[in-house]
Formats: sequence, structure tokens, C-alpha cells
Amino acid sequence: MSKSLGTALRSAILRGSAFHFKFNPPQQPLLSLPSTIQVARLHQVSNSSRNKKLESIFVRRLFHASRPLRQNHDQGPPPPLQSSLKHVGAGAGVLALIAVGVGGVYYYMYGCGGGGGTTKILDLKARQIFDSRGNPTVEVELTTGNGTFRAAVPSGASTGIYEAVEMRDGGKDYLGKGVSKAVNNVNDTIKKELMKKQPDLKDQLAVDNLLNNLDGTDNKAKLGANAILGVSMAVCRAAAAEKGIPLYRHIQQLSGTKEIYLPCPAFNVINGGSHAGNKLAMQEFMLLPTGATSFKEAMKIGSEVYHNLKAVIKNKYGQDACNVGDEGGFAPNILDNMEGLELCVQAIEKAGYTGKVKIGMDVAASEFCKNGKYDLDFKNKESDPSKWLSSDKLTDLYKSMVEKYPVISIEDPFDQDDWPAYTKMTASMPTIQIVGDDLLVTNPKRVQTGIDKKACNALLLKVNQIGTVSEAIKASKMSHAADWGVMVSHRSGETEDTFIADLVVGLATGQIKTGAPCRSERLAKYNQLLRIEEALGSKAKFAGKKFKNPNK
Repeated sequence: MSKSLGTALRSAILRGSAFHFKFNPPQQPLLSLPSTIQVARLHQVSNSSRNKKLESIFVRRLFHASRPLRQNHDQGPPPPLQSSLKHVGAGAGVLALIAVGVGGVYYYMYGCGGGGGTTKILDLKARQIFDSRGNPTVEVELTTGNGTFRAAVPSGASTGIYEAVEMRDGGKDYLGKGVSKAVNNVNDTIKKELMKKQPDLKDQLAVDNLLNNLDGTDNKAKLGANAILGVSMAVCRAAAAEKGIPLYRHIQQLSGTKEIYLPCPAFNVINGGSHAGNKLAMQEFMLLPTGATSFKEAMKIGSEVYHNLKAVIKNKYGQDACNVGDEGGFAPNILDNMEGLELCVQAIEKAGYTGKVKIGMDVAASEFCKNGKYDLDFKNKESDPSKWLSSDKLTDLYKSMVEKYPVISIEDPFDQDDWPAYTKMTASMPTIQIVGDDLLVTNPKRVQTGIDKKACNALLLKVNQIGTVSEAIKASKMSHAADWGVMVSHRSGETEDTFIADLVVGLATGQIKTGAPCRSERLAKYNQLLRIEEALGSKAKFAGKKFKNPNK
């Protein structure tokens, strides 16, 4: 380092100067200061002066730190200055953040201390909160020197029998749906292990393997997938903060995703099945604005079609039919699934987006499979068995829907064990996305079986079905490697947690379903995606018509 640069750095520290900037990979040699600090080249974005108190923190920590500072090689934008300074002096984490301009080039010094170069876990705590259906669920808080990182676990209504175990208390309290056992497993067993081992939080796979080994079962039945997932998600957030990058960038690095994309949303606007009290058998009718050019435009289209759909339903069935289901979609009391598709088309036309919006369906056929056949009147206790459909007849129904309406995606068209029906339908409808949800349950083992049997051509990715972030990433990568699509999904019992918004961007799956543009627990995810798109600015890319795999 040149003498002039060293002098300028010291001068800047004494002035309390600081900058916000964009990050480039480290290029300069180590500084010859009392502590080892890595210097990286940056470009100034804005300049803001700091007060005398921060000056003293800079000087004390840089020139009188008793331990060497670990050089930081992480790529991506550094954490905000005020956030970094908030935790100066903690046992681990950021010790100092300073920049100075010399000859028109700005330099950035960023040091981490303690814990052998990793952020130490200071506390781990879980509590019982409530999801969007008023049922208990698990929330986890992980505290490090960089702050406290929270994650809330969702819960499904139509759950596949092969999903990882969601631990409930049973008994009378909360009608058996309490989660105090799962909460206690975090606060006792998992906390003791993590506090003892102090794993590198940036190594998500190692942390998740530790959690799975601690559980010791194939389906997380000992500790509960809801306990394990809450910890796994909180760890992922803490690691992103330790790196000083957004969560979606951290997930991109974990997965090795080539380029990130904003997803095409799949708005669930008509609810049936187990999500609504009407007679409709098929669970979801979704709008996919594939013709949009940005996520912001996709939200505009979705919102306008949604409100036009409300007007169509009100005019045809009355105000009572405008009540919404668990995921914000309307639940008119109709029985014919074709009628649900017809309502979607009318709303699209009325909003003026014909051709720009396609339709997706989540059939959730496991919910109405009886003795190997499919009862589309399953909510009627006296349904006529002679009208139940074979898998071939049900396939014919799907084909007629595709021929008549702009349907491009069909999820869970058959029972979760009806592998032959899936394989036959996928082969006979190659242009349609056939999505496995209950069939695959985001489990890498079942995904591999699906690939081998050519049972479908897309995975529905739900992190709580498998219980760790690492296993969800593995399932996604396997699917893309097999030339499948991947749709990231919420659950019907949701919280305000926005983890899946960052997940879908980091994995660049190109598509997400997280309900209608209605109900705050659904909009929390969509709003987070709007923020991400805004933060990316001119670098933001929207999947649109490439929703099946934008990086292909």
C-alpha cells in the first residue's frame, strides 16, 4: 500500500468520513496496519458525514483491536453502514467499516473478528405464534453479533402423506394443533447442540445436516419438521447478514444459480377443494401473467384481473359469492370445474389482457381419490359412485380443458400414489406443465423417482414439506437438471414471513404461487418481490414466458 493511501485512510478515519457504495471483488494487497484488513476497490454511490461518537469507534476498533481482523472475501454489496456500526464491539461480526477516496478511487475496509472467522450464535429461541387460519405455528429467532434473525413456519391444509412430520401437541388445547412440543425441541435439544457446536452459519448444508442427524429419522418425526425448518431458515438469514448481502444473493451462492430472475406469479383467484367451503372439487384456479415484461407489471395485471373477477362473480352469483378462501381467492358456490375456468376467462377479457394471461390449476386430486377413482362431488356425503372417474377419464377431462381454455399448468392431477396415471398423462400432454406436489413433497428421493418414471415435468417447491433449506435447494437443482420446471409455493396456513420471495429469486425458478393479490400474508411475499425488483434496478430480469426455467 502506498504511503499516500495510508495517510489518507488515517485522515479519513479522524474526519469520520464514511460512504455507501457498490462492491467489486477484492483487488488490492493487504494493508500494513496494526491489524490485518482486506482492502477492496469500490465506486462511490453517496457520501454522508458521521458524528464524533462514530469517529472514536472507528479509531478504537481499527488501531487498538487486540485480535487480528479476518479478511473478508465475500462478493456482493456490503451491509449498510449504520447496521454494521450498530454491532461494533460485539463478540463477533463487523468491527469496522470505512471508505476513503484517493485519486478518484474509493477503498473499502471491512473486518470480522472472533469465533475463528465465523459469527457466534448468541441465542436461539422459539415461540408459538398463529398462522393465517388462526392455528398455532412455530417462530424461531436466532441471535448473533449481527442481530436477531426471525423465521416463521407455514402449515398446509391439503398435506401429502409423504411430507416431513409437522409436530403437533394433540389433546384439547387448540383442538390438538398446539406446537409447544416443537417449540420446546428448539429451545432445548436444538439450542444446546448449536450453542455447543457453533457451526459456520454460512455453510447451510453443514448446519442442516447437523439438524437432521440430531433428529435421526427419515421424516423428521423426532424433533418435527416445523422445529427444524424454523431454525434452518433463521440460519440462512443470519448467514446472509454475516456476508453483508441480501438473502436472495446468499441463496444464489448456495445453489450456484447462474443468473437471478423475478418470477412469474401464479395468482390463486378461485378457491375450491380443501381451501374453501363450496362444492368445487379442484382446489385452485390460477392466473399467470406470462405476457408481462416485469414483475411490477405482472402485479398490475393480476390486481386488475382479480378485481374484474370479483365484479363478474358478484354480478352472476351475488355479493355473498365474493367471500374469499384461505389464500385470498374467491369461493363461489359452484360445482362444475369448467365454470371456474370460464369465470377466469371472462375476467381476463374484461380487464383487457386476453393473450397476456394464462391459466394454471391445482387439482389436489388426492383429496377426492376414492378406491382408485376420482369423485368430483366428494364434498357431498351422498355422491354417486357410478359417476366417479377413472384416471383415463379424468385425463380426458383435463385435455378438454386445455383445448377450450388457455390452461398451461396442471398440478397434482392424480393421487399421490397413482404413478402410472401421471406418467401416461405427462407423455400424452407434452406442452403442458404437469406439476408434482403431493406426489413429490419436495423430497429429493421422490423427485428422483419422478424423474426416473417420467411422471411429471415440474416440481412444486415447498420448504416445509422437506424441512430444511438445503434439501429444498437440492430438490430444485435436481429438477432443473432434469429439464423440469420448478414452482416455489406458499402454504394455505401462512404468516407474514417472506422467505420464499427471496428463495424464488435466488433459485431463479421463474414461477411462484403465493395466493391471490389479497390478504396481507400473501401480499407480504409479492411486496417483497417488488422491493427486490426495485433494488436490482436495471439488472432486474423477469421470467415471463420463460417461467419454466429462465436460465435454460
